[in-house]
Amino acid sequence: MKRSFWLVVLALLSLASAQAQSLTGEWQGVETDTGEPGAVWPAVLRLQKSSGTNVFGVLYQEVGAEPGVSVTFQMAGTRTAGGLRLEHVRKLTETGRTTFSYWCEGAISFTYDPALEKLTGRATYAPRGDCDTGTLTFYRIRLKSAATVPAGVETTLRVSGRNVLWYTDASLKQPVATGNVYRTTLTKATTFYLRQSYYPTRQSTAVPITIQVTGTPPAGPVAKVAPLAPRPLAAILPDTARPVPGTTAAPIVPAPMVTAAPMVLPTVLFRLGTAELLPEALPALLQLAAELLQRPTLRLRVAGHTDRIGEPQKNQILSEQRAEAVQQRLVQLGVAAARISTIGYGDARPLYPSPDARNRRVEVSAEAE
Repeated sequence: MKRSFWLVVLALLSLASAQAQSLTGEWQGVETDTGEPGAVWPAVLRLQKSSGTNVFGVLYQEVGAEPGVSVTFQMAGTRTAGGLRLEHVRKLTETGRTTFSYWCEGAISFTYDPALEKLTGRATYAPRGDCDTGTLTFYRIRLKSAATVPAGVETTLRVSGRNVLWYTDASLKQPVATGNVYRTTLTKATTFYLRQSYYPTRQSTAVPITIQVTGTPPAGPVAKVAPLAPRPLAAILPDTARPVPGTTAAPIVPAPMVTAAPMVLPTVLFRLGTAELLPEALPALLQLAAELLQRPTLRLRVAGHTDRIGEPQKNQILSEQRAEAVQQRLVQLGVAAARISTIGYGDARPLYPSPDARNRRVEVSAEAE
């Protein structure tokens, strides 16, 4: 009886702790299981606290592989014993609408995992077309290790989130690490900017995390935060390419991306009119780098393209710069520069009638193996 009593007490304390945990902030994830095999809807959920146990916010969703088709809903709901219940209040914005398109609305019941900072939701939609149910999975970035570290001592920083990318600048041009753990040595207060490459969207933002430093560095040279250096294959492979912990089974390696036929990298996007890679390009480049490291004799050809907006001469230069930007990022991820050639075609090879943003693309192909 005593054991049962204390188990109940511990369970209640644990439940109270989970319910007390704020769920405000930005959550990034995806909706699946809607009855359309293989279909995904990348999403961002931003929550704020209202009165009592009430919460409100916005839910932004895109059609997978078609970021130009999106919707933003106003959401409202309340905390529950195990997590959260939200309802669609009204549609705020919509892009890419057609005569036959529509977005499902209804209610979503979430369970909250505080250890992983994960929300798992089951949507029940109002009848409309083929609207029925859906599963939503979200993660958020939170610092899980100490916010203050000793100066000049190697320290392990831990965060929650899925497929986390670490940067030392708000413009996200200086990557320093990937994953939930980063070992570094700091001599002064440092702010890192973290993003999740788990189903990123155009609305995804970086989360700043500041680490304070106490004391004075020990005598002798002290390492500083360094840019992302070439990494071993195991460090950059996607989760699906790693063996299950505790087993000896061979890793499940994704299907090859690179063949002799040119292939468009649909998520490798650039800021308009520039050769600056957007953060959502990194997951595809990580997978591409992993494949190149697995196939050491493979030589890659990167071709840049633009749309037909602007002057042809400027478009030619821009297409070359975009191909070179991809090459530079792959080199940063550990691929030898000599294995990657680049070329720009300007606006000479559109795939779609102009104007169409899909013509602003990068293609990769195998030269020889």
